[in-house]
Amino acid sequence: MSGGDTQVSPEAFLAMLEMGRGVLASQPFSVLIGAEMHALSPGNVDLQLPLTAQLKQQNGFAHGGIVSYMADNALTFAGGTALRVPVVTSEFKINYVRPAVGDRLIARAKAVHTGSSQAVCTCEIFAVTGGVEKLCALAQGTIAKLPESSKK
Repeated sequence: MSGGDTQVSPEAFLAMLEMGRGVLASQPFSVLIGAEMHALSPGNVDLQLPLTAQLKQQNGFAHGGIVSYMADNALTFAGGTALRVPVVTSEFKINYVRPAVGDRLIARAKAVHTGSSQAVCTCEIFAVTGGVEKLCALAQGTIAKLPESSKK
């Protein structure tokens, strides 16, 4: 994958993917629910989640908070890799277009505009059943450079 007009070598792709997996592994909530990073390149991410019974609501589909988590985290990875600095979500919105019914969720996000201190990103979230993807939500967000005073 490439972000914008920047080509990524296979070695750089693997290094970025491993870095992203490390960041994901350092997020206790992501570990708790079983989130998986399948692809990461500058401005692009593929984040997946096995949809277990514990992540579903009373009607059997993914809880809206889980779908929203997928959007938020994917948007932030896309924006962070586009900006290449530590980031936080400044804002995002989500449109649920159908119940997320399936055995896996996939969130694919990309940076569509990158400035000096923020990136605007979009995300599509799919529910997967038997290998068939169905769009269940769309999100857009602004990802901002983490202020110096907020860094550890």
